[in-house]
Amino acid sequence: VQLQASGGGWVQTGGSLRLSCVASRSLFSVGPMGWYRQAPGRARELVAQITRRGGTNYADSVKGRFSISRDNAGNTVHLQMNNLKPEDTAIYICNAISDGFPYSGQGTLVTVSS
Repeated sequence: VQLQASGGGWVQTGGSLRLSCVASRSLFSVGPMGWYRQAPGRARELVAQITRRGGTNYADSVKGRFSISRDNAGNTVHLQMNNLKPEDTAIYICNAISDGFPYSGQGTLVTVSS
């Protein structure tokens, strides 16, 4: 599975961004998908995850602000990010589990200024 992430950019504190991850094939055959983030000097963090049937899981730091959704027919996973904070600044990487193997995209940079 090839994953192409987009939607990153620069935003001020309190702003919103919507990330998208397009997969190279139908998500009906793909297991859990999620977004990780990697910031300088910090460990890679799982931000949000969604199962094939729509079950979701979020990091405590983003609960109530971020929302992950999945369009299996459209091969796309979205991450809606609201009320962004400077500590959300990171490269956001789309991830998928397919046939027991993990796949990751190239990442998209999100910068939140104070």
